[in-house]
Amino acid sequence: MNKIEAIIRYETLQAVQDALDEIGVSGLNVTEVKGCGRQKGYTEHYRGSSANISLLPKLKIESVVPADVTDRAVEAIVAAAYTGETGDGLLFVLPVTQAVRIRTGERGVETIRHQTPAGWGY
Repeated sequence: MNKIEAIIRYETLQAVQDALDEIGVSGLNVTEVKGCGRQKGYTEHYRGSSANISLLPKLKIESVVPADVTDRAVEAIVAAAYTGETGDGLLFVLPVTQAVRIRTGERGVETIRHQTPAGWGY
């Protein structure tokens, strides 16, 4: 299993979510974050004063996927979040060594697969 963390623009969230849905990835956490990188922020002027705003609002999406789905999920996110502008974001893939469904005690990859009418997802 791998955890995918991506920092993306607000306006690309729906496209990213739709792209992940198409490949069967439905488990997703979204967090509002602020950060700085190559985009460098902007200067705001208010009543004659200037303020350099270096932390920009972004979204952090996280999903844990089976190892055999990781590459497809990464490609789906990158394609959906791409605008070609500075500040499109970053994506990280981290190994997950263990997962436990608290309610049932299930362990391993079965905790992240979902039941669909046609059988197990992914």
